[in-house]
Amino acid sequence: MGAKAVQTVEVLATEIADLNMIVPRIHRDHRGFFSETYSKAGLGAMGVNLEFVQDNHSLSVERGVVRGLHFQIPPFAQDKLVRVIRGAVFDVAVDLRRGSRTFGRHVARVISAAEWNQFLVPVGFAHGFCTLEANTEVIYKVTNYYSPEHDRGMLWNDADLGIVWPIAEGEAILSEKDRKQPRFKELQSYFE
Repeated sequence: MGAKAVQTVEVLATEIADLNMIVPRIHRDHRGFFSETYSKAGLGAMGVNLEFVQDNHSLSVERGVVRGLHFQIPPFAQDKLVRVIRGAVFDVAVDLRRGSRTFGRHVARVISAAEWNQFLVPVGFAHGFCTLEANTEVIYKVTNYYSPEHDRGMLWNDADLGIVWPIAEGEAILSEKDRKQPRFKELQSYFE
């Protein structure tokens, strides 16, 4: 007799199809906590069947660090499962799928270590975040390896996107690369 399957994760829909919040179960007691932060079987039981091949980890020392909006184009496009292990971020995904009813729209959520939530960002979306606390650490799984030749981005504060960021433009701490990204309307069509 096999082990009984236990639901280890909750998958919550957002305003855009295929863009989901993931909430792993967490067991707390006087010692601390235990959680399966990723379970291929657990996600599969909820209809999410992805093969992750790489984990990425970033530390942002200051509040107001903006990383993004980034994506990779085919054949190295990536699904991402984003979680925060310390601190909090304002996390954003923008739909770049030209054939989608939600093309050009975005979903923004606060992802934090305290809330223990994750953001599942599928292929065809640009992704980025702004740190809400100093010393924020983000870990995200991806379904394809990093490829510099396929790495793309767009301007984080493009007014055409209508993203209401939690910081003023002058407060954003950006890389040189992210300061010079193209606007949304300047992007080629990468995803149908």
